[in-house]
Amino acid sequence: MSYDWIFALIGFLIMFGFLGGIGINKPRGMSVKMWCAGYLGVALVFDVLVVLGLIGQIALVTDLLLGLSAGAATGLALHVMHHINEEGEHPIIMG
Repeated sequence: MSYDWIFALIGFLIMFGFLGGIGINKPRGMSVKMWCAGYLGVALVFDVLVVLGLIGQIALVTDLLLGLSAGAATGLALHVMHHINEEGEHPIIMG
């Protein structure tokens, strides 16, 4: 049985959970500087995992990266929808 999708789901939940925890659209309980540092940390850890996945050819890391990418893309989509709704021209209904 292949567990690829499980590691991808774990990666998604980790990334989306972290971004939601620090605030996708604005900082939650922290300064803007700390919020930006959190996003910087996410990017750097992601870069390290990409290098490890490519150099080491570790399937589990690659599967985790797929999930992390999906979680980051979903967080970005929610952030962009927030800005679209702020513009008020063409609001998108958010659950």
